[in-house]
Amino acid sequence: MKTIGLLGGMSWESSVLYEELINTEVRERLGGVHSADLLIRSYDFAVIEELQAAGRWDDAGNVLARDATRLQAAGAEVIALCTNTMHLVADAIVEAIDVPFVHLADATAQAITAAGLTTVGLLGTQFTMEQPFYRDRLAGHGLTVIVPEPADRARVHDVIYHELVRGELNRSSREDYLDIIDRLGSAGAEGVVAGCTEIELLVTEDDVFIPWFPTTQIHASAIVAAALD
Repeated sequence: MKTIGLLGGMSWESSVLYEELINTEVRERLGGVHSADLLIRSYDFAVIEELQAAGRWDDAGNVLARDATRLQAAGAEVIALCTNTMHLVADAIVEAIDVPFVHLADATAQAITAAGLTTVGLLGTQFTMEQPFYRDRLAGHGLTVIVPEPADRARVHDVIYHELVRGELNRSSREDYLDIIDRLGSAGAEGVVAGCTEIELLVTEDDVFIPWFPTTQIHASAIVAAALD
């Protein structure tokens, strides 16, 4: 098993979920008392969020690229970034390292394609829904991506930053998300991508009426596959 380097802590709730999913899948695949061989760089999310809000993406990319090289120097043989939004700077990470980088959007696109779908709705932060880095990556796999209307995008974003990253799970917010998912389905989405790791803490596959693509679970599985390849 290769050593996995994780860039996480954005927020730490999602990092904990990543670690749980990765370790669980390693145990299921290898049996016995096996668990993942992990190196983790966890961040003070307030620092990263400040860079996001200020649009200082180059600075954020430099931070992540620097820490990816540190993980590699410490022995990481596979590196992954445990956040959807910060894949906006994934290219900076890839350019800085010499080991494989498991891209979240690629893993998600492969899962959607394997399910036989071609058009999906995308939920996430406003950065993820409105900037092209994520939608274009999915489109590169032949997928059509639908995002919510502006008011719905604002609501999805606000729930993430004002509730989910603070560990708050509210029923009213879940109901709002389900209404937004319904509208995406009416707009032609055959399935919906949970394009923010914290969304999976609020909405599960059992809550929705169309195929649901939980990116944390999908990505964690792809990371384990890369580590066991």
